[in-house]
Amino acid sequence: MHDTVTFHHPEPKPATTRIWPVFLPFAGCPYRCVFCAQDKQTGQMETELGAMLESMNRELAEAAEQGKGPYELAFYGGTFTALPAPWAMRFLEAATHFRNIGLITRVRCSTRPDCIDEKTIHTLRKAGLDMIELGVQSFDDAVLQASGRGYSGETARKGCELVKAGNMALGIQLLPGLPGDREGVFQEDAHIAATLKPEIARVYPCQVIDGTPLATMWRRGDFTPWELERTKEELAEALLTFWGHHVRVIRLGLPPEPALSEHVLAGPQHPALGQSARALALQSIIRSQLDCLGGAPGYMEVPRRYQGELFGNAGELKASYAAMGITRQSIRYVETERFLLRKEH
Repeated sequence: MHDTVTFHHPEPKPATTRIWPVFLPFAGCPYRCVFCAQDKQTGQMETELGAMLESMNRELAEAAEQGKGPYELAFYGGTFTALPAPWAMRFLEAATHFRNIGLITRVRCSTRPDCIDEKTIHTLRKAGLDMIELGVQSFDDAVLQASGRGYSGETARKGCELVKAGNMALGIQLLPGLPGDREGVFQEDAHIAATLKPEIARVYPCQVIDGTPLATMWRRGDFTPWELERTKEELAEALLTFWGHHVRVIRLGLPPEPALSEHVLAGPQHPALGQSARALALQSIIRSQLDCLGGAPGYMEVPRRYQGELFGNAGELKASYAAMGITRQSIRYVETERFLLRKEH
């Protein structure tokens, strides 16, 4: 046991380059999944690809003229690697132009793990693509089958390995709480994803959105989404897994867009979901450090960057911290990156 314990937050440093998203709702998708409502999530309807490219070029040119940037260009909302030829190359050619003038520093896309192969990855890499985010959703065969994803967990793993082998940065997107979910599935998914060493991960707990096949299942009583409290706890545990493997988790839950919120029928929806999950994860880290201290701390130093996160949303963890012997009065926020716990004598 020690009188004083110091430690650092295990989360990797955040990226500093801003994302410039280009949404391609449903573009290239071989079919629509039971949970998917890209039009409602992005606020954009399915649009002709030529119009999307023209709009992207115009908006990026305006940003360049105004001296904005740099940005990382990201193609979201569809299956980029399955776009009809030659659209993927046209988008990447345009991206290269803006990279050459300094507005864009990196390009990423999202796609399905069953819509990539070595040749495609090599071709897109040469054309300027830097990262592929795979919408894996789950590595569990039963979940994938019940959700109509059309591929197996092994296909999802191999897709991730192909991206890494092709010298491309990997991102993994998980969607816990899908049909077929069982106790422990998501934590196993998080473990598998983390051990595949992606650069980033996103986690979108399943919500029931009006107009999807999942909404029909929910109305029939054939599907029950996670409750909010379980979601917070599951996400917190998964965060510790990802951080333990040095993986940045850049999104927890869908952004609280008004256009989407009005269509959500059920599921864990809260504007501060990410904050709550991160706060629970941090509390778990602090609790484990208290075991090394061997008693209640009379004094605690917290890096200032975590001041808004420590007690969770609206102070939701205040009581549980008090039970650990930690109160607002015993905490000092500091400019360093180090946490410190000192035993009360």
